[in-house]
Amino acid sequence: MNSMPADASRPADFAHVRDLAAADMQRVDALIRQRLSSDVVLINQIADHIIASGGKRLRPMLHVLAAGAAGYRGDHHTKLAAIIEFIHTSTLLHDDVVDESDLRRGRKTANALWGNAASVLVGDFLYSRSFQLMVELDDMRIMRILADTTNTIAEGEVLQLLNIGNADVSEAAYLAVIERKTAVLFAAATELGGILGGLPESQVAALRRYGMELGYAFQIADDLLDYVSDAGTLGKNIGDDLAEGKPTLPLIYALEKADPEQVQSLRHAIEHGGLDSLDRIIASIRDSGALERTRDRAVMHAQAACEALASLPASTYRDALATLADYSVQRTF
Repeated sequence: MNSMPADASRPADFAHVRDLAAADMQRVDALIRQRLSSDVVLINQIADHIIASGGKRLRPMLHVLAAGAAGYRGDHHTKLAAIIEFIHTSTLLHDDVVDESDLRRGRKTANALWGNAASVLVGDFLYSRSFQLMVELDDMRIMRILADTTNTIAEGEVLQLLNIGNADVSEAAYLAVIERKTAVLFAAATELGGILGGLPESQVAALRRYGMELGYAFQIADDLLDYVSDAGTLGKNIGDDLAEGKPTLPLIYALEKADPEQVQSLRHAIEHGGLDSLDRIIASIRDSGALERTRDRAVMHAQAACEALASLPASTYRDALATLADYSVQRTF
């Protein structure tokens, strides 16, 4: 079967993909609302805030599309999609506390409104709620994948913490963080769709590979947006990663190519955080060609994601997964 390279010339029609998944996602959203409910008022308040904050629900959508591409016709994918979203949302709550963030998707974060303790504890509630849903599925293979994924995400969080303020982080070390923090959940979402559909192991592995490559593409593109977007489109302020001392790929590439004076400024910014010379730092990053190089790396992973889909049966769902690979590197928010 022919490969399906990402097409940089066509617009990534995210709206079409969302429409294809709409019926499934309505059921997922209903289940999320139902299972977020608690007798504890504060949990409900924070849960309502999270739901109202929106977001594209990309990870659960990936799962229902992968299940569709695998020919699955049951209803377990609704529960799995909710589990995936709960795991993701719990990591966001914890991330915002660690990063001391006060803005996400253009809205105040839960920790900014209710404090760090409440955010951490409600994140724990979401983790444990996801485990309750896993048990209801009563499938040891599925539970093992999700348990391993959750543990790997936690490792990624710690790895990232160790990298903060370290101007000597290598590209390999950066990729190790985003594999654990981001890509593994994408990979689990798509792999589980293939398992539900009863695909041959080679095609299940292809769906996992697609998800992993898409996760790389998505996160690298997201890190790029931190230097080319703004709070009005991205939902956070430009330079937030730099302010937090996070050495993401644009900075790592810039350090390799910048002149000695620029390197000194970049290293100081990473090691000390803050945005005292943001304009000069961003100019240094742009002058070094790091933004173009970062975009090329994201596109490479998006192309690899599309190529992984080649072994799957042709369908509108497979096409939608390919479109998401395009979208991951073309989006502006």
